[in-house]
Amino acid sequence: MANHHENQSMIAPSISLRRRGMDFLVTCAAGGAVVLVLLPLGAVFGYLVYKGVGSINLAFLTETPKPPGETGGGMANAIAGSSLILLLGSLVGVPVGIGAGVYLAEYGRNRLGNLIRFTADVLNGVPSIIVGIVAYGLVVLTQGHFSALAGGVALAIMMIPTITRTTEEMLLLVPNSVREAAYGLGVPRWRTTLSITLRTATSGVITGVMLAFARVAGETAPLLFTAFGNQFWNWKVNQPTAALPLQIFTYAISPYDDWHKQAWAGALILIILIVFSVSAVRFVASRGMLKGAN
Repeated sequence: MANHHENQSMIAPSISLRRRGMDFLVTCAAGGAVVLVLLPLGAVFGYLVYKGVGSINLAFLTETPKPPGETGGGMANAIAGSSLILLLGSLVGVPVGIGAGVYLAEYGRNRLGNLIRFTADVLNGVPSIIVGIVAYGLVVLTQGHFSALAGGVALAIMMIPTITRTTEEMLLLVPNSVREAAYGLGVPRWRTTLSITLRTATSGVITGVMLAFARVAGETAPLLFTAFGNQFWNWKVNQPTAALPLQIFTYAISPYDDWHKQAWAGALILIILIVFSVSAVRFVASRGMLKGAN
């Protein structure tokens, strides 16, 4: 018996040491993966700050572009135009995407659901320039001119598949016991889906919406065929409209050094606006969920 206890006491420290070593290695690997993920983002943001922060001033944020060759001016109309186009795209893409995701998760175990999933997966892989051409054919040719509405439709088409698939996956993570409890209380299926299941998955659904929003916010190719751009202020949805990605593209390929500097500043502003929008929506959503829980 004494020898048996001695052997166990000799084996236990070695096992414990091996486990601690493995735990340390896995922790270091996980930390290294986090650094590898954050490093490109930090490098991009840092370089944009280095190149663009010097050109950001009051005129840049409040004035329209100067004629070619003249220094000064700004991208205020492009900032406003991007906000308008993204708003139009979100008004179309978010409800349709969430609705399709709810259908797939709750009612889509059939051929129609499989067809919708296949279509969403294909749309996720379609190049953005193809989406722009499609929106050009559907909206621009129908209207007879470029417009912010056409740009919003193009961005909505790109947002829908991402939101749809993310919403479906988040709803499928909700335990069936939650649904069964509601059914047991006599709650109709549609009310259970909207008031309980969807509410439970709100955080994940919002994450999907923000991923789709961040993806389309910097798209240029679709807007070349739809919004087209504008050197002046425009708040009409049926008229050509400036957008930050378009303005950055135009300035970046120009031969003027001042426009190159403003292109860097515009890229920095675009990144800041995306980060601010995503953070604001997540903050408001989290506060709403906390109040609901209380």
